[in-house]
Amino acid sequence: MAHKLTISPSDEGRRLDKVIRSIWPGLPLSVVMKGIRTGAVRLDGKKAPFDLRLTAGQELYVPWESPRESPGEYSYRRTLPVIWRGEGVWAVNKPANLLVQPDRKKQDNVIDRVKFMQSLDGLEERAYAVHRLDRNTTGILLVALSGAPLRVLQDAFRERAVGKKYLAIVAGRPDARGEINAPLLKDPASNTVRADPRGREALTRYRLIAAGEDVALVEIDLITGRSHQARVHMACAGHPVLGDMRYGAEDANSRWRKAGVRRPLLHSWKLSFGPLEGELAALSGVTLAAPPAEDMVSVAAALGWGMPR
Repeated sequence: MAHKLTISPSDEGRRLDKVIRSIWPGLPLSVVMKGIRTGAVRLDGKKAPFDLRLTAGQELYVPWESPRESPGEYSYRRTLPVIWRGEGVWAVNKPANLLVQPDRKKQDNVIDRVKFMQSLDGLEERAYAVHRLDRNTTGILLVALSGAPLRVLQDAFRERAVGKKYLAIVAGRPDARGEINAPLLKDPASNTVRADPRGREALTRYRLIAAGEDVALVEIDLITGRSHQARVHMACAGHPVLGDMRYGAEDANSRWRKAGVRRPLLHSWKLSFGPLEGELAALSGVTLAAPPAEDMVSVAAALGWGMPR
């Protein structure tokens, strides 16, 4: 049952608990933390704290069986559209109804798809989501291929050095431009978010692109990056994302469900980067864009709208 492995250069500088969870994604966090806390997890033969930064070449001993090693063992042998491919990071266009991270149910997910694609190219199977998208949100997602670019890009997101623009079809007819500045508080038990003064700072700006009688196409600029931010803030503004069963407008959702809308029509459209160095230098000053999903394009076309480029 136990397994020993050598820390690879791609995991240099990453936290012990993060490395373990990326190699054994199906293990509950409580199991990982108990193994570290009790000393069942050993690093170079010694007990180590969960937040220790690792060094390439260290020996990691864990009380669990060997992780999946063969590409034939992937539950979902599927690929993804790659928008941009660099040495340290890929940008993929995530479809709807796809998780970003593996879960205990072994459902289809972005990370396993990227690892499968790496296996087809004979590459080391390492992939880490830089940021998150909801299961039914489509669009551009960054996947780091090692610990170094992961840390640099996550720092850039935290420092708001990466511009994030979304497209959404929303209920009603918003003003030409608007801003929603409302702290957001998450309830982990229900996985819901609400505007609450006790929450974390959250700022969203939007711009109207096209409008019909009861729905509109908007560009959303997420200044911060909170969970469910675009969906909750647009609902706060009185213009919830069409098809959003959690935060949306029941009457609009009901009407458009008959027309085939089965998910929140929200798309991660563009990421814009400031100065970057090293293996990420090729992204400096670059804006990457992902074409919207077909269901969103179809609704826009039915309303006589063209999608922005």
